[in-house]
Amino acid sequence: MKKVQEELEALREALRKHNYNYYVLDVPTISDYDFDMKLKMLQELEEKYPEFFDPNSPTLRVGGAVTKKFETIVHEHRMYSLDNSYSKDDLLDWEKRIKKLVDGVIEYACELKYDGASISLTYENGELTKAVTRGDGVQGDNVTANVKTIKSVPLKLKGDYPDKFDIRGEIVLPFDGFHKMNEQRIANGEEPYRNPRNTASGSLKLQDSAEVAQRPLECLLYNLAGNNLNIESQFESLEKARNWGFKVPNAAKLATSIDDVLDFVNYWDVKRHELPYETDGVVIKVNNLQQQEELGYTSKAPRWAMAYKFKAEQVSTVLNTITYQVGRTGAITPVANLEPVELAGTTVKRASIHNADQIEKLDIRVGDTVFVEKGGEIIPKIISVDISKRSIDSKPTVYATHCPECDTELIRTEGDAKHYCPNVNGCAPQIIGRIQHYISRKAMDIEGLGGETVALLVNEGLISNYSDLYALTKEKVIPLERMAEKSADNLINGIKQSINIPFERVLYAIGIRYVGETVAKKLAKHYKSIDNLISASQEDLEQVDEIGVKIAESVILFFLDQENVQTINRLKQFGVQLEISHDELKDQTDILKGEIIVVSGVFEKVSRNELKKFIEDNGGKVSSSISSKTSFVVAGDKMGPSKKEKATALNIPLLSESEFLQKINKI
Repeated sequence: MKKVQEELEALREALRKHNYNYYVLDVPTISDYDFDMKLKMLQELEEKYPEFFDPNSPTLRVGGAVTKKFETIVHEHRMYSLDNSYSKDDLLDWEKRIKKLVDGVIEYACELKYDGASISLTYENGELTKAVTRGDGVQGDNVTANVKTIKSVPLKLKGDYPDKFDIRGEIVLPFDGFHKMNEQRIANGEEPYRNPRNTASGSLKLQDSAEVAQRPLECLLYNLAGNNLNIESQFESLEKARNWGFKVPNAAKLATSIDDVLDFVNYWDVKRHELPYETDGVVIKVNNLQQQEELGYTSKAPRWAMAYKFKAEQVSTVLNTITYQVGRTGAITPVANLEPVELAGTTVKRASIHNADQIEKLDIRVGDTVFVEKGGEIIPKIISVDISKRSIDSKPTVYATHCPECDTELIRTEGDAKHYCPNVNGCAPQIIGRIQHYISRKAMDIEGLGGETVALLVNEGLISNYSDLYALTKEKVIPLERMAEKSADNLINGIKQSINIPFERVLYAIGIRYVGETVAKKLAKHYKSIDNLISASQEDLEQVDEIGVKIAESVILFFLDQENVQTINRLKQFGVQLEISHDELKDQTDILKGEIIVVSGVFEKVSRNELKKFIEDNGGKVSSSISSKTSFVVAGDKMGPSKKEKATALNIPLLSESEFLQKINKI
């Protein structure tokens, strides 16, 4: 039996090597026939000796696993979005910001931005254990069975890889493969696919992995995430990933200035049309990983990276009508309904016009020939009007005066770009929108309840605000259209489970204008309960870190509305978390209250993120730059010399990692 096992392992290893040479290096060392014969031999041996099963065997590339529902998995390391830039000025502004925050010479890793479906692969002990879609960046769908069929994804690594890490990249569909798939579909009398990106993304969610295996998908990797990876730069991480067996694009450059970066951008803006994949720009990253760590993240994106987008494609078409949409805050958004036109691989029928000022500025009129662009936004926008084609009887657009849904007269406050419907509690889209926001993933994340069901519940008169959700019963929802018994059970159970969601997310979920995820966390941490927040004065609110006049006014106005207060009181009765839990409070102190602290350098005992959390949990504020207001610096190894000089010049104390941990009673 040992001899059989050795033969199996030798075959698997040989096939992995041939697979890597063919799909990653593009240098085949064996004929297709010989490869197929070896694969067939391995399949026969595995069927005969199932006791030697290997979850990452090359035979699993052909697929066969069927997934009815994709499991949702929380990313161990969040997948952030990237900020976009469109000009040299944008990049220079970015460079100024980062130079204020880090010491030393800054180099930039420039890589092409491939347009595919983002993926995070997890490897443990050199084996692929998980493949998860980006999702909302916090959590995504487990598509491991489908990704295992992609030949350029290594199932087992080679070399000096870390014990555990994630690697991020894009699943792409090369143009050649896309055109062949469409030729086949047309021959079969089927509708051709629209574009490679959407086809690649859709492939990951196919239920039958054998069908995915038939598609010529590729996986291009570009970013490592994990702890103690012993890598010092982005460029080094690309080289390491190549050595471990990943398909890492070679089109990358190390730049020492923004002019170098723009040379790379300008070169690829022309040459990208020769690439086998779709690309829509360049990603620029601070190369040094320690500098990346010092720069950190905003609530949405890393400060150390920027996407430079190639000039967006434009097309002209006719504007047929302008309609108006009502958002959950009552904001009115004009929408251009267009003569359908192909743009960037998709059929565009609608475009954003933003607000009344935009209509007036561009003099947009129904019947005009307009130029539409798909830039950084997902929804295309009108950028100009072809006046030469305008009809002589054309009339200027008169902006809507009343809500298109409830006919209430619209209001517009001074300094605000948008018009609003003030009928907060009687306008259906506002009611539905607020409840849809409440149940969303980053808010209460109520499983079994989607946006369409919310609309149905409101329209059927079963709910009129989000507190009504907790009074729903199975008997009430069963009669709803397309509501089976199991769906009703899932919906009611999902609502019950949501009472365990922590206070900071509930505060975001209730939908106070301008209170996003980050602001909700700040307010929850500071006030610790909804009652304390309701009692706060505007002056008091403005003293909270990063809370300005606009947010403070919005919070006050929200709680002046008695209907909102009644809704909050009902949530309390149903057991929703409207204060920080005892478990969260026990780790919090006021030891660092009023202190502004800078963290700089490399640390041994805890990570930089843990240090920042300790500061916030003990009442302090983390700052990224040293000033006369800085209380002290937690100084690790390799602290930047200019930061050290500035701290010394301002007589700001430098605490070692151990001294800081002692100060907050952690050692």
